[in-house]
Amino acid sequence: MKNLMVVGGGLSGCEAAWQAAQRGVNVLLYEMRPNTSTGVHTGAQLAELVCSNSLGSNLLDRASGLLKEEIRRLGSVLLTCADETSLPAGGALAVDREAFAELVTRKILAHPNITVIRQEITEIPDQATIIASGPLTSPRFSQAISRLTGLKHLFFFDALAPIVAYESIDMSIAFRASRYDRGSLPEGDYINCPFSKLQYLEFVEALIGAQRIELKEFEAEIQHGVTAGSQEYFEGCLPIEILARRNPDALSFGPLRPVGLTQHEIVGGRPYAILQLRQDNIAGTFYNLVGFQTNLTQAEQSRVFRMIPGLQHAEFVRFGQMHRNTFIFSPALLFPTLQCRKREDLFFAGQITGVEGYMGNIATGLLAGINAARYLQGEPLMRLPERTMLGALCRYISSASEQDFQPMKSNFGLLPKLDEVQQIRSRRERAKIYSNLAISALDEYLPAHAKMKG
Repeated sequence: MKNLMVVGGGLSGCEAAWQAAQRGVNVLLYEMRPNTSTGVHTGAQLAELVCSNSLGSNLLDRASGLLKEEIRRLGSVLLTCADETSLPAGGALAVDREAFAELVTRKILAHPNITVIRQEITEIPDQATIIASGPLTSPRFSQAISRLTGLKHLFFFDALAPIVAYESIDMSIAFRASRYDRGSLPEGDYINCPFSKLQYLEFVEALIGAQRIELKEFEAEIQHGVTAGSQEYFEGCLPIEILARRNPDALSFGPLRPVGLTQHEIVGGRPYAILQLRQDNIAGTFYNLVGFQTNLTQAEQSRVFRMIPGLQHAEFVRFGQMHRNTFIFSPALLFPTLQCRKREDLFFAGQITGVEGYMGNIATGLLAGINAARYLQGEPLMRLPERTMLGALCRYISSASEQDFQPMKSNFGLLPKLDEVQQIRSRRERAKIYSNLAISALDEYLPAHAKMKG
C-alpha cells in the first residue's frame, strides 16, 4: 500500500483522508488537538465546527446547494455525516455540531486504512502529504509553509456567533417561522426576535458604542496588502458591530432583514427588523444567533445582546469570538488539481487555500484526497470542468491575480458566463440553468474517471 500523510483533522483533512483511504492508500492523519490548542476549538473531536452549525443552502438555485450536489455525486463522506445529523433549518443543511463531529470521528477511527496521530506537525513532511491544517494553522507549521513557498501568509479576521439556551428565550415575544415557508417543521424552523424601529435604533446605538476586544497580538502585521494591525475583516463575514458602524441601516438590510416571513404584528405595527435564531443541537436546547459574528467583549455581549427583543434574560452558552484566519497565496502555489506547483507529491486543501465556508473546505478536501491517491497510484489527476462549481472554485484559487485574491465562497459569479443565460432577468432562473449545466458537465466527466469513487 502507498503511504500518505494528512496534516489537520478538520473538515478538509477528514474528507481528504477518507477519500484517499477508500482508494487503497494507507493514511496517517495528524491532528494536534487536544495536546496543542488552537484557541478556538473546544474539544478533541475531529471535524469540529467552530463557527455556525449551518453548511448552507440545499437548494440547487443556490451556489452552496450546487456544490453539495456535486460532491454528493463524488461520494463525500462528510456530507453523508451531515445529512445523518441534520437539524431543521428551512432550505439549509444545519447539523447538531457535537453529533456531527462524533460521527465523523467514529467513521475516521474505524477505517482500516486510516491511523489518527495526535501530534503537532512543525515541518513539511518529506513524503506524499496533504496540508489541510486550516485557518488556525499553528505558528511553527505556518513558518514551515512560508519557508517552502517563499511567500508569507495572508491574514483575515473571522468571528464566531454567540449561542443561547432555548429555555432562556422569551417566546411570548419571539415566534417561530421559516423564511418563505421553507422549513421541515410545521411551526417553523427558526425562532425570530422582532424589533420595532425604536428598539432597533437603540440596539444599533448600543452596538456601535460597545467595547471590542483588542487584537494586539496581530498588530503591525502586513501581508500582501492586508493590514492586520488595522483589524481588516473578510467582507463575507463581517462582525455586526463593524456593519453597524458603516451604516445604521446595514443590519436591517443584512442579517436582521425582516423579509420572507409571515407578517407578524408587534406593538406599533410590523417588525422593523428581525433576528433569527437557528437550532444548534438535536435536543433543541441551544440556538445560535444567525449572522451575529462579533468581536465585542463578553461583558458587552451580555449587555447589548440582551437588548434584543426576546433575549432580555438570555443565558449565553457560548459567547462570540474573533480569531485570525490564515491562508496561502494559492495562485502562485497551486494547480487547479490542488497539487503544489513546487512539489508534485504535496497537496493543499481547505481554508488554508483561500476557499471560504464549510462546503468549500469539504469539497477541496475531497478533491485533494482523490488526487493524492491518484498521484501515488500513477494515475492522471482529476481536473474538474470549469463549468462545475468545484472546478470553478479551484480555478479561482489557482489563477486569481494578487490584487483580487481574497477568501472565496462558492458563488455563481465564478462560473463561465453564457450571454444567452445572462439575458434572463430572473436570478433564480439563471441559477437553475447554470446548476443544470454544471451537473451535466460533471456527469459527462465522471465516466472517463471510473476509479474516482471510493
